[in-house]
Amino acid sequence: MDLKAMAHTGRLEGRRAARGSVTRGAARAGLSARGVIYLLIGVLALRIGFGDGGHQADRQGALAEISGEPFGSVLLWALGIGLVGMAVWRLSEAAFGSVDPNGRKARKRLTALARCVFYAFVAASVMSFAAGSGDGGGSSDEQSRDVTARVLGMPAGQWIVGVAAAGIVVAGVWIGVRAVRRDYHDHLRLGAMSPKVRRLVDVTGVGGGTARGVVFAAVGAFALRAAFDYRPDRAKGLDDTLRWFAGTPFGPWLLVLVACGVVLFGLFSFTLARWRRV
Repeated sequence: MDLKAMAHTGRLEGRRAARGSVTRGAARAGLSARGVIYLLIGVLALRIGFGDGGHQADRQGALAEISGEPFGSVLLWALGIGLVGMAVWRLSEAAFGSVDPNGRKARKRLTALARCVFYAFVAASVMSFAAGSGDGGGSSDEQSRDVTARVLGMPAGQWIVGVAAAGIVVAGVWIGVRAVRRDYHDHLRLGAMSPKVRRLVDVTGVGGGTARGVVFAAVGAFALRAAFDYRPDRAKGLDDTLRWFAGTPFGPWLLVLVACGVVLFGLFSFTLARWRRV
């Protein structure tokens, strides 16, 4: 009985720690770092849309832009530390559940764990870039083609790539739908916002989330085509996908529109850093 009581007390203390000021600070730092990356990617995509195609509109391009600024190395380290904060926050959600009504369900906690692993990888690549011993994870286009080629070479690789690609398409559509429905309201401290701030959050949340969903779905669609044709070179990363929008019948203006949405998502991440319930 004492052991059960001690275990219960330990879980309660762990849960309180996971929702304490340190974890809240880590979450807000991580969301801000994510906002910086999306904001820079959107700006780089805008420059491509307006004819300046010499930049890479993905995470590596964003890191290269930061490194070229005064105190760029310091900024990169700060960005990496912020992303570590994001990974720590997601790990706490995986271990103890989130503040959402269903935050302690297995599905939510597994999703949090997957996000933790992803952001830990991104943080490591950013810090490696800051230390001068890496390339920020490499070009998103090269990564997409290399991973697709390796998986296609495995037994049942075509099916694996196809299922994963279909999952990315579905995820992109779901991201866009949730943004339009303003499901993010469930995570925000709406009562603490003024009407003007709430309108700003909705503009960035709907516009940014929709654009992010469109880009995700497009990346998945190219991977699905690569699987169907058994052609890994047809997979596209973020940079090539954004450039593809400029090659549609709508021309560069479609890329400009999507890029503006990516910028909005960066700004939305900043609003989450301020107003999200953690």
